[in-house]
Amino acid sequence: MSPNRRPPVLRVEDVVKSFTVHLRGGIVLPVVSGVSFDLSPGDCAVLGGPSGVGKSSILRMVYGNYGVDGGRILVCTGGTETDLATGDPRLVMRLRETAIGYVSQFLRAVPRVPALDVVAEPLVARGVALDEARSRAADLLSQLNLPTALFDLPPATFSGGEKQRVNIARGFLTDHPILLLDEPTASLDAANRDTVAAMIEEKLASGTAILSIFHDEAVRARVATRIIDVAAFSARKAA
Repeated sequence: MSPNRRPPVLRVEDVVKSFTVHLRGGIVLPVVSGVSFDLSPGDCAVLGGPSGVGKSSILRMVYGNYGVDGGRILVCTGGTETDLATGDPRLVMRLRETAIGYVSQFLRAVPRVPALDVVAEPLVARGVALDEARSRAADLLSQLNLPTALFDLPPATFSGGEKQRVNIARGFLTDHPILLLDEPTASLDAANRDTVAAMIEEKLASGTAILSIFHDEAVRARVATRIIDVAAFSARKAA
């Protein structure tokens, strides 16, 4: 480790992932093998490589959406080291509450819940008073240029870019030490892409460790501290 880097908050060690296609007679499709990297506070590591090499699969394994076939995913926060890869669902949920935030490409929200409450919910779940959580959510939505007229409406009828801004606000509102970003600027116009890039820079300056996927080359060049070549771990080339 470089003498200027702080101890990692995330260590991925020799992770292996494949999928079994039961409708095709149980054929096994290898995805990645030997995935190893670490992530320190203030890092913005970008998963790079062509489509299909396993970038999104790695992000979903780190969040606990996908299981692993082998290896460890160590979350090193709060003075403890926890292997998410072998944890039960309760452990995964606890790590999501305390350690790992996630901005996916798609907003999944309870129908008929106003956008303001969708964004505020992670703070409320952590014990923040509802009024304070809603106030902080409103500030962030305003920063992302979402019209105030939409705050009390459910996001189901929003445009793709509006939904993405709600999604980003929800993910950025908390102070998780690890933040996962899956194409956060994909549906945004130039002005809002610039806003999100500035928000990422603020997170990095505060010590958040970010693992991300970007197809937006300008944003990637602005915020990335290093690129992880996922093609080096791709198991499909040997399949």
